[in-house]
Amino acid sequence: MTLRACQSTTRALLARNRSWRAATALVRLLGKKYSEKNSPYSTTAGKESEKVAGRTVVKERRGSVVTVAINRPEVRNAVNQETAGRLLDELTAFDSDPALTVAVLHGNGGNFCAGYDLKELAHHTASLKLEQDVTKGPAPMGPSRLVLSKPLIAAVSGYAVAGGLELALLADLRVVEESAVMGVFCRRFGVPLIDGGTVRLPRLIGLSRAMDLILTGRPIGAQEALAFGLANRVVPDGQALQAALELAEQISTFPQQCMRADRSSALYSVYDAPSFSLALQYEMDHGAPIIQTESVAGATTFSSGTGRGGKFSSKR
Repeated sequence: MTLRACQSTTRALLARNRSWRAATALVRLLGKKYSEKNSPYSTTAGKESEKVAGRTVVKERRGSVVTVAINRPEVRNAVNQETAGRLLDELTAFDSDPALTVAVLHGNGGNFCAGYDLKELAHHTASLKLEQDVTKGPAPMGPSRLVLSKPLIAAVSGYAVAGGLELALLADLRVVEESAVMGVFCRRFGVPLIDGGTVRLPRLIGLSRAMDLILTGRPIGAQEALAFGLANRVVPDGQALQAALELAEQISTFPQQCMRADRSSALYSVYDAPSFSLALQYEMDHGAPIIQTESVAGATTFSSGTGRGGKFSSKR
């Protein structure tokens, strides 16, 4: 592509949607430039399918829920530079879209993600540009440095290993199929976990169990992942995406400000709080304003008879 064409494409992309300018700038650090016809964004409302042949990432919008799929089944959805950039684009766009409440990340063709594309690493090392400052630019797998403000659910089938495991760890919840396999398979090839795996995994399942996986690289199945707390739900094969969508739709029905405040407080307490008292203060500071915006209305609804007996249905 000529320099003039690249500049023209960049101008078109920036003019398309202000909300994802920052994400586009980050993706440039990967050395990729996307044409407008390949832009993953659309303003079309309602159910929206973008399963276009040849695209490495595709999405489908279902009301306030969006699914984001890695679409490289021929390599078990291993992520190359292009795929990493598109994943970053999609999840950044989700987080900035006020009409969307929950995202579901999955893989097409029977596997979640087999990690980074080692063939690209082996044959195109010179083109691989890694941003070492984790506060800037994308991670090698794309979105794994993001701190999303809204829930992300991973629907895990087949292999979720190495960098694929790290992408699953980015999610708040993991719905895992019975035959799925998870593990730090990159241990065998000298590829380090630089997409949050050594940070998120110990906090999620404890240091001892995390060390078992990190040091040995051994595979674990769905039931062991459930016992570890790595999986939140185990479902029959072929049902992870549907189960994740049902979970996402349920979460979408709750008062969103309250849910996001509680989620934010939980993440702060685990990753950022320097002390217990400051974690409690964060919880109070972010929770108290919700009383007037959502809690009073919720209490009124409860008083009228809705939700009695712990029922989650809107029906009395």
